[in-house]
Amino acid sequence: MPGFAIYAGAALAEIGGCFAFWAWVRLSKSVWWLLPGCASLVLFAYLLTLVDTAQAGRAYAAYGGIYITSALIWLWLAEGVRPDRWDILGAGLCIVGAAVILLAPHRA
Repeated sequence: MPGFAIYAGAALAEIGGCFAFWAWVRLSKSVWWLLPGCASLVLFAYLLTLVDTAQAGRAYAAYGGIYITSALIWLWLAEGVRPDRWDILGAGLCIVGAAVILLAPHRA
């Protein structure tokens, strides 16, 4: 599975899992929302182990840019709040940073 697809899946799993907790605490949803939320967070952690890098920290750091962008997409699609230009600029900077971390020629 290509790195971007892994990161996109991980972001969806993490946001979904975190939203389940948000819904339980902040939206007064049933405690049963925590079951799929926990399963989603386990899937998120597993997916990050599939990233093709020898160092976990580098995989997590690069994932940050993808997560931020995905969270803004969630904001727009799931919560109905359109990201503004500052959100988009910030996400763009994070994607560039993630690309540098992931694609640069690192020493072993």
